[in-house]
Amino acid sequence: MPRGAAIGRGAESFALDRQLLFDLADIALDAARRAGADYADIRLGETRRERLLARDGRLEEVGESAQSGFGVRVLRAGSWGFFGAAALSRQAVLDGVETALDNARAVEPIQSRPIMIEVLPAFEAEWAMPLGLDPFGVETGVKADFLLSVNAAARDAGADFCLSSFAGAREERLFASSIGSRILQSRTRVHPQFQVTAIDKDVGRFATRDSLAPAKGAGWEYVAACGLLEEASEAASEARRKLRAKAAESRIRDIVIDPSNLFLTIHETVGHSTELDRVLGWEANFAGTSFVKPDMLGGLRFGSELMTIVADRTQEGGLATIAFDDDGAPAAAADFAIVEKGLFKNFQMALGQAHLIGLDRSNGCAYADLPYSFPIQRMPNISLAPNSNRCSREDLVADVEDGVLVVGTGSWSIDQQRDNFQFGGQLFYEIKNGAVGDMLRGAAYQGRTLEFWNALDGLGDASTYRLNGTFTCGKAEPMQLAPVSHGAPVARFRRVQILDTDAGAA
Repeated sequence: MPRGAAIGRGAESFALDRQLLFDLADIALDAARRAGADYADIRLGETRRERLLARDGRLEEVGESAQSGFGVRVLRAGSWGFFGAAALSRQAVLDGVETALDNARAVEPIQSRPIMIEVLPAFEAEWAMPLGLDPFGVETGVKADFLLSVNAAARDAGADFCLSSFAGAREERLFASSIGSRILQSRTRVHPQFQVTAIDKDVGRFATRDSLAPAKGAGWEYVAACGLLEEASEAASEARRKLRAKAAESRIRDIVIDPSNLFLTIHETVGHSTELDRVLGWEANFAGTSFVKPDMLGGLRFGSELMTIVADRTQEGGLATIAFDDDGAPAAAADFAIVEKGLFKNFQMALGQAHLIGLDRSNGCAYADLPYSFPIQRMPNISLAPNSNRCSREDLVADVEDGVLVVGTGSWSIDQQRDNFQFGGQLFYEIKNGAVGDMLRGAAYQGRTLEFWNALDGLGDASTYRLNGTFTCGKAEPMQLAPVSHGAPVARFRRVQILDTDAGAA
C-alpha cells in the first residue's frame, strides 16, 4: 500500500476507471506546471445520488443521478484560478487548465491581497468508508417496500397520513496536487425519514411528527436496523397527543434540550458563525456573514465553562468523516477545539485563508460537493463534548422547577449574523418540580448566541451523547450542498425565552 494509505472495508465499491483518473490528473498537473502555475490541484470523480418518496400507500418519486467530471485549481502570482466541467477526457482537462490560468490572470489586477498557502505534505493514499451493504446495490423494490411499510405502520397506529423517503449519496474522488499528493477516496451516506400527520376534524387542527433517526455515513444496513418502523408507530401516537396537548406559554423558563434538537442549534449558532470565509465576508450571499470577528480569537467568552465544541473527521458514522479533505489535508488536521471551556479557540479554515488572520496553517475544512465545484470552507463534524462526570437526563431535569424539555428539530430561523435565533422542535414537555410532565404544543425557544451558550449550566455524560446531522447544508453562490454531523449530549440552559407559536391561531 502506498505511503499514507488508509483503506476500509468496501474498497471494492470504487466504480470509476482508476487509471483514467490518474492519467488525467498527471496530464493536468504537468500542463499547469509548464504554463507557470505556482501550485495546482485537481479533483476528478463522480457524485451519485438516489431518492425515493412514498406517500401513504403510493410510491410517488424514484430518482437517481450520477454527476462526473473534474475541477482544476491553479495558484498563479497570488491569485486563484479555477475551471470545472462535467467531462473526463484529455482535451477537456487540457482546456480546463488553460481556462483556469486565464481566470487567475484576470483576477490578478483586482487581487487586493495575494493568496498564500502553506506547504502541505504529500500523501499517496486510498480510503473507502467501511460499508456493510451498498445502498445502490439494493433493489428499488426493496427500498420502496420498506418505505411503504413505514407508512403502513404509522397509519395502523392512528396517523391520518404518512410521508416517508430515502436519500442516498456516494462520492468517489481522486485528489491530486502539484506537490505530489494522489488520494483516492469513496464514501457513502444514507438518510431514511418520515413525517406523520394526525388530524382533529372536529376543530380543524392537525399535528405532525417527523422522524428522529439521523442521517449517517453508512450503508443500507443502517436503514434496515435504525428502527424506523417502530418509530413511525410511536410517532403516530405522539402526533395524536399533540392535538390535545396544552399550549406552551410565552415566558422565560429553563430548558433541557435533547441531542436530537441541540445538534441543529450547534450547527447554526457555532458551526456557521466560526467559518472564516463567512467572518471575512467571502460568504454573504447565502445565509449571511457572522458576528464573530478575527480579533475575538482566543478572547471571546462564547459560552459557559461546560461548553467545549470540537471538530473531527473520525467519528464513526459521521457525515463529514473522511480520511482527507478536498485540499488534501489529512483528517488529523481537522482535530481541534473551536470552543474550549467556553473560550473561542479556532476558526474553521480552508487552504489559503489562514494567513489572512496571521496564522500559519489551515485546518482541514475544505469540501466541494461535485467533482467540478470549487472547494470552499465547509464544516467537518462539529460536536459538543459530553460531561466527564456522571450526569443523566434525569439528573438535569431534577434541578428544574419550571421548564421545558425539547426533542427533535422543527422550524428554525437565524439572522444574517448567526446571532438572533428561534428554533422549534418535534416534541415539547413541561418540566415541573424536577419531573417531566404534560406534552406541550406550539412551542419554540428564542435567544441570542452568546447569551444562550453562557446560560448552559448542565451537561449530560457520554451515555446521553448522540450523533445527529444534516444531509444537505447549503452554502455559497452558486449553492453547494454539504453533509455534516454534530454530536451532543443532553444539555440544560437557564432562563431561556419560550414562545407559544400557536398564540392567535384559530
